[in-house]
Amino acid sequence: MSAKPAVPAVARAAAVLDLIAAEPDTLSLTDLADRLGIAKSSLHALTRTLVDEGLLRRTPRQTYVIGPHVMRWATAFSERSDVAAEFARIWDKGTARLQGATITLSMLEGNDVVYIGARNSEHTPWFGFRVGMRLPMAFTATGHAFMSQMNDSEIRYRFREGLPEALTPSSPRTVEEILDLVRQTRERGYSLDLGYVSDGMVCFGAPVLGASNKAVAGVAVSLPASERSPQADEAVVTTLMRMARTISERLGAVIEDQTG
Repeated sequence: MSAKPAVPAVARAAAVLDLIAAEPDTLSLTDLADRLGIAKSSLHALTRTLVDEGLLRRTPRQTYVIGPHVMRWATAFSERSDVAAEFARIWDKGTARLQGATITLSMLEGNDVVYIGARNSEHTPWFGFRVGMRLPMAFTATGHAFMSQMNDSEIRYRFREGLPEALTPSSPRTVEEILDLVRQTRERGYSLDLGYVSDGMVCFGAPVLGASNKAVAGVAVSLPASERSPQADEAVVTTLMRMARTISERLGAVIEDQTG
């Protein structure tokens, strides 16, 4: 027999959130009351408070989905969760061919990527990544890797008010440019930032997938554009894709074998 919760209202709120997370946009107030055995009047006050706090959102169908406030907690948790831990375990092991390159791990928050892991190289002293840094998704290699998992309609919607201010003369200026770059990313299987974030620096990016086979993070390798060569690109891409696949599989993703 489970112990009585110290604060029943918090336990009820958690039960509501758990149920809606499991069945988004399907449950009305009446459905929730029936499923949870909570009086409809009490549940009305509870769901209204959760909506006001941004923890729930009521849809036009009078059903509920998880609200945006929850993402703040999810991001805070993720920064300390398996994806960062797995990245830390392998960012030096197996990356001997990338001496002199910067390796980063980031997560998507809104239309920005937030860096949660970075091993900077002295080869690009003019630009250093740091944990907590935010950069526009529109210009970064990991941002394009994230967008490669979205459809074009979602990308257009995200940039419905236009792109952020360019960071360099090479930064994309229009949504159509972004869509073209994302199409190239999908075709190659990895993304390229050709000086979009910093002049003289090129970045290669790939998505990290979670247990649901959806992108939960992005890993990138950055190096001076002057150090690029067909051999260097091959070494970077091979190692990058291996890192992304290794982390993804350790997080429970099922990666199809592309060699058959």
